[in-house]
Amino acid sequence: MLLLSPSSIFAPPSTSRIRPSPIKSMAVNRSSSAPAQRRNGMSALEARSSLVIALASQTSSLSQKLLTELTSETAKYVFPKRIFESRNLKEALMSVPDLETVKFKVLKRTDQYEIREVKPYFVAETTMPGKSGFDLNGASQSFNTLAEYLFGKNTKKESMAMTTPVITCRTQSDGEKMEMTTPVITKRAEDQEKWRMSFVMPSNYGSDLPLPKDSSVTIKEVPRKTVAVVAFSGFVNDEEVKARESRLRTALKGDAEFQVKDGALVEVAQYNPPFTLPFTRRNEISLEVERKQE
Repeated sequence: MLLLSPSSIFAPPSTSRIRPSPIKSMAVNRSSSAPAQRRNGMSALEARSSLVIALASQTSSLSQKLLTELTSETAKYVFPKRIFESRNLKEALMSVPDLETVKFKVLKRTDQYEIREVKPYFVAETTMPGKSGFDLNGASQSFNTLAEYLFGKNTKKESMAMTTPVITCRTQSDGEKMEMTTPVITKRAEDQEKWRMSFVMPSNYGSDLPLPKDSSVTIKEVPRKTVAVVAFSGFVNDEEVKARESRLRTALKGDAEFQVKDGALVEVAQYNPPFTLPFTRRNEISLEVERKQE
């Protein structure tokens, strides 16, 4: 019979029998941590993929919106509207962009000119540098100044719609008010050789236009008036304006109903962007007139 001592019965089992193998333990640890690492790796990859997809979708949506807006704006120039009745073939070839313009009613039409009643409108105007109203550098500076106001350089930081024409006119030294919306208007004071350029303001603002941040830009309301107008194509220069103004004044002397208003200065309206072909451009010179006394 085998005799066991109490100490042998209650002695703890030998650790050598239950100690796991180091190699097996390392394998278990690696196998248990690998799924967690893969899970973490897939989660990060999925997050990055979702972000890329979201950004791509947003970019695509923005690109489509910009493309739509660009197409819409381009169409206004590529597919111009016809708002003027043509007196001859040259005028039939003229076109203007599909933009808001000055509203008027034709009172009379002859072979040489047209008499219009122009409705009131607002303009943003600035004095042009130099002695000429059609000097390229001076005109570019003035145009950019007015465009900056129109597209956000104002107290409301608001971008407004472009209109037509741009009006250029000689202006008197006492600061005579300017007229026209669609064209840029330039006026010159006879004694100071100054011209002014004007942008017609969108009519939906009325008198509630944002104020310019540039002190050289002023806002004015042009009252209702009657004008004699002659249209012509090509690019505008001082000699062309002088010659056409002289012919218009001469023609109006023979009008039985209307006469040139005292102190009236010539205004030039240009309806088209620079890239327009010369023979399709529409320009107008105008003089304010009044009915003759009975």
